Amino acid sequence: MSDVITGLPGAHTGDGRRVTAALLPVTDAVAAGLLAADLAVVIYSVLARSLFNAPVEWADDIARGLMVASAFFGAASALARGENPGVIFFRSLLPPVWQRFADDVGATLVLVVAAYVAIHAIELGWITAGQTTGSGLPLELTFYPMGLGAACMTVFAAEILLARKWRNILQAVAVLAAVSGIFLTGLAWIPDAMPSPGTLMLLGFALTLAGGLPIGFALALAALIFIWVEGNLPGVIFAQQMARGIDNFVLLAIPFFILVGYLMEANGMSVRLIELLQRLVGRMRGGLNVVMVTAMVLFSGISGSKMADVAAVGAVLIPASRKSGQNPGATVALLAASAVMAETIPPCINLIILGFVANLSIGGLFAAGLLPAALMAAALIGVSILFGKRSTAPKPPPLAAAAMRRMWLGAGVSFGLIAMIFIGFKTGFATATEISAFASLYAIVVGSLMFRELSPAAAWRSFIHAAARSGLVLFIVASAQSLAFVLTLQQVPHAVAEFMVGLSHHSGTWLFMLLSIGILIVMGSVLEGAAALIIFGPLLVPVAGHLGIAPLHYGVVLVIAMGIGLFAPPLGLGLYGACLIGKVPVEDTVKPMLGYLGLLLACLLVIAFVPGISTFLPGIMGY
Repeated sequence: MSDVITGLPGAHTGDGRRVTAALLPVTDAVAAGLLAADLAVVIYSVLARSLFNAPVEWADDIARGLMVASAFFGAASALARGENPGVIFFRSLLPPVWQRFADDVGATLVLVVAAYVAIHAIELGWITAGQTTGSGLPLELTFYPMGLGAACMTVFAAEILLARKWRNILQAVAVLAAVSGIFLTGLAWIPDAMPSPGTLMLLGFALTLAGGLPIGFALALAALIFIWVEGNLPGVIFAQQMARGIDNFVLLAIPFFILVGYLMEANGMSVRLIELLQRLVGRMRGGLNVVMVTAMVLFSGISGSKMADVAAVGAVLIPASRKSGQNPGATVALLAASAVMAETIPPCINLIILGFVANLSIGGLFAAGLLPAALMAAALIGVSILFGKRSTAPKPPPLAAAAMRRMWLGAGVSFGLIAMIFIGFKTGFATATEISAFASLYAIVVGSLMFRELSPAAAWRSFIHAAARSGLVLFIVASAQSLAFVLTLQQVPHAVAEFMVGLSHHSGTWLFMLLSIGILIVMGSVLEGAAALIIFGPLLVPVAGHLGIAPLHYGVVLVIAMGIGLFAPPLGLGLYGACLIGKVPVEDTVKPMLGYLGLLLACLLVIAFVPGISTFLPGIMGY
């Protein structure tokens, strides 16, 4: 399964760098081991509480500490492989010489940010030595591993930078030093004429993002620019806010649901499910496209990572579409559109993140997203049938009765996993994190005992991939939380709330809803989806509640709008990821993608202005 959305510009995989080649297996093993330990802690805690009525008081603190450590070691591995997502559209418009210069500056800034995090995380561990958590565990055990993971990230970033020509490195350092010197000189001689820290923060963020700096580092650097320019905040505050951004038990559902997706692929569940769908509806008009949309619906009910779902479905169906004579660009566009549709199908990571940052019920968001996803799926399937053609590929030979039974058994096991997730939420037996942990255990047991395809080596590779992927996501979450902290210091949430409330009082809530959709589409295309929700979710959701809009309904609208932006050409990172998986140039997908996005936008407007679509299921389920 490919994890690459867009690589860090100028970075290559770690195989050709000696230090990276030696250190990368270590960070992989540590991140995967910490994730496995986290899984064991959560499962043990649930079993002890449920079977023996013996709550484990330290389990929550241990699980959160393990997640923070695993996230930073996993993020280090992702950096070493060049898997960090970044906006490459604006950078690609520059002449080749300026592109290389932007890459040199970006590599330097990545090193600066990683080193700053490492130094101050370790300092924070030293400061908190002797302090304990609520359950009595040493507090520094959270920060020292975080610092070590960031230190590994620093080593990887240094080797990426030093692999460049020394002349280019010196030019990048000289330019950054000159910019800093000009600012310091102006601050000393004409302080009243200098831009405010907030203005410089936004300018730095816009320039680095447009230059292709990975999104997580661009967000972190924006917060650092404010801290450096403002001058009164210590560096440990930055490290503390990054740790605080992911130090929450709820967010553990992210790595566990990502792990489920990798295990599902490794144990053969994904292939069996797609093969069954192909045999059931693949020969009908538009059959392969119907299979693709249906597969994304089912896979999204198992794995929380949309790019993991796109990779699993695309790896099987894109080659099949080529064999049947379909346009690969149109196929990849439908795959990307199906990922947008699936953004509100539980257990989507972005629903979990929005519930966390906006203080919304995650179970309620899961329920609220089902009917909107069904509406969009029906629209995509309808278009696929209406404009589709019958497959011209040879009809697959009939299967023997035993093989057909095994295929239905595999599909039944997959549906069993989906049922377990939904029943767990509906009954309230466990939290989202606990359900995700048992879903991972279910995938391991089924793959190793029933299908006999999940070997220990394959399971370990799944843990490594999941740790790196979740580390990448959680690093972006941590960086976005640090920026959200800085925005709060500047009272941006209060100013936005006052502006939006005043605007809506004059023009009605419909304008607020349209503005919200527009903001999330634009920000979803510029930022990675999680970052857009972390920054704008806490700003907009309280305003929506003040205006009388149901929070669960509004949350679903935000997530869908973000998804449209994430896959919208020419900036959407998700579209680039789908094209990489399908091995199709982005240009070939633009025309069909715009048609699908227009259809999804029409569905979103219906969902936004017919609240009952989102609120019906939460109402009858008691949310």
